[in-house]
Formats: sequence, structure tokens, C-alpha cells
Amino acid sequence: MDVDIISESENPMLHRTDVTFELSHDDATPERLQVRDSLAAKLNKDAAEVVIRKLDTKFGMRKTVGEAKVYDTADDARDVEQDHMLERNKIVADEGEGDAEAEEA
Repeated sequence: MDVDIISESENPMLHRTDVTFELSHDDATPERLQVRDSLAAKLNKDAAEVVIRKLDTKFGMRKTVGEAKVYDTADDARDVEQDHMLERNKIVADEGEGDAEAEEA
């Protein structure tokens, strides 16, 4: 699986870089987590700092175009991203938040 960066744009307000990439693969479209790990390795980032937003493969093609948000830290990702995107990318929420909510109940 080869990952090529098409474009990058800085977003300093949200402490992230918006990345558009193209993925070449031999078999079926790779899973989101495999793509996240490959993109994180290419960008020298931790996998918890990369959120894959979109993967688009045209029918019968062996290329996928995707969009990702690459955060400065995993905490920035948890603060900004929606819960369902964190869940899809297997980025766990802060344990401290869950403990505080459990104590209030």
C-alpha cells in the first residue's frame, strides 16, 4: 500500500493539518485503521493524532483518495473531533472525563 500526499493545509486555530492523500493498493480498499497507521508512519506522527475523515474508491479502481486531519497532539484530536469520528478511528476518549461523569451519577 503506497500513500502519496496530494495537498496539506495548516489550520492553526484547531492545532491541525488538513491532508488530502492518494492510496494505491493491490487488493480491496484497505481498512480505515490500516490507512491511518500508514499515513501516520509517512508523516512521522502517532496514530492517535491522525483522524481519517473520508475514503473514496471509484468502482474497479486500485486507487483511493482520502481526507485526514492530523493533529498536533492526541488531546487536540479528542477536543475537536466528533465522538463518532473518534470511535471510527479507535481513538479512546480521556479516562478522566468518564470517571467524573460516573461520580456525578
